[in-house]
Amino acid sequence: MNIGIVCYPTFGGSGVVATELGKGLAQKGHNVHFITYKEPARLLDMFVENIYFHEVRLNDYPLFEYAPYETALASKLVDVAIHANLDVFHVHYAIPHASAAYMARQILLERGRDIPVITTLHGTDITLVGKDPTYEPVVTYSINKSCGVTAVSESLKKDTLAHFDIKNEIEVIPNFIDFSRFKKINKDHFKKAIAPNGERIIVHTSNFRKVKRVQDVIHIFHKISSQIPSKLLMIGDGPERNDVEILARNLCSSMDVRFLGKQEAVEELLAVADVFLMPSESESFGLAALEAMACEVPVVSSNAGGLPEVNIDGITGYLLDVGDVDGMTEKTLELLRDDNKLKQFKMQAFEQAKKFDINNILPIYEAFYSRIKYSGNCQ
Repeated sequence: MNIGIVCYPTFGGSGVVATELGKGLAQKGHNVHFITYKEPARLLDMFVENIYFHEVRLNDYPLFEYAPYETALASKLVDVAIHANLDVFHVHYAIPHASAAYMARQILLERGRDIPVITTLHGTDITLVGKDPTYEPVVTYSINKSCGVTAVSESLKKDTLAHFDIKNEIEVIPNFIDFSRFKKINKDHFKKAIAPNGERIIVHTSNFRKVKRVQDVIHIFHKISSQIPSKLLMIGDGPERNDVEILARNLCSSMDVRFLGKQEAVEELLAVADVFLMPSESESFGLAALEAMACEVPVVSSNAGGLPEVNIDGITGYLLDVGDVDGMTEKTLELLRDDNKLKQFKMQAFEQAKKFDINNILPIYEAFYSRIKYSGNCQ
C-alpha cells in the first residue's frame, strides 16, 4: 500500500510511535510518505528505500499573525495523495491533523479520489488539549468523520468516549517496541563510568511537563539515596527542567544526579539501569515504561491511565497512586535491596514487553488499513 502518515516530528510519544510504525511498514514493502513540517527525529541520519518525507512549508504573510498550518497541511496532503497515489491517510494526534486530513479528503473526493482517513488518538490530544472548549467541537467532529479511529490503550478509549460525543467505533491498537533496537546489551564499561563504586542506577525519561510529576522523581531518589548508594539519570527536556534541576541541587549530591537532555540512543542508558521511575499524573499508554521493560528494567510507576495495561503490579514492577512518593520509594528500595527479586522482575518485565513486539502489532495495522480501505463505509 501507499500510506501517508501525518505526525508531529518530535521526541514525544505520538511522533515516535508514528515514525516507528512507518519504518516497520516500509520494511514490509509498503511505500510510506511522512507529511509534516520537518523530518521526524527518528528518521534523521537514515535512508530507507521506500520511505519518503514531504515538508509542509509555511509562508510568511503580513496578514497572518500566526501562519495557518492546518490549511498548509491540508493542501500538502492533497498534493502528496495525487502524486504519490496514496491509498490511505494515517494521522497521529487529533489536533490539528484529523481536521486537516478531513478537509483534504473532501477536496480529493471532488476530484474523483476517495482516500480514507484513519486517526490514531495518543493521549493529551484527548485528555488535555482536546477537552479545551477552544478545540472540542472540531476534535469531536474530526473523530466522527474519520473513516477509522484507533486508540493506544483501553484507558484512552474510555476517556475519549467519556469526554466526547463520539459516534464512531474506536479500535484499541497498543503501542509497540522494536526489539532490534530496544534490548539488553552489555554496557558494563558505561555502567562503571556512571557508578564507579557499584551504586544502583535509577532512570527517568520524559518531556519534563507538569503532568510527568518530575519533582516526585527527585523526592523519591532523595529518599532512596539516603539509604542505598545510588545514581539518577534524568533523560529528556521540557518546561519543568530548570525547576527540577534546582530541586535536585537542594536535595541531592550534585554527583548523584545527571541531567542528560534529549537522547536519541536512550536504549544504551536503559541498558545500565536497575529501576525505571514513572510517577506521571496521566499516561495514555506509557511508551517510556515499555522501552525500559524491553531492556529488562522493572518499572515503579503511578497507576494512571494506560500504565496498568503495560506495567503489571508485583510482576514487572509496582503501581502506586499518583503522588505516593513514600510508597514508590518503599517499592523501589524493595527491589534494590533484593538481588534475586530484582533479577526476577527484570526477566518478567522483558517477557511482558515481548507482547508488544512490533512484529505482533504491524499485522493488526495492516489488517485495519485494508478493512477501512475496502469497506466502502466511509462517509
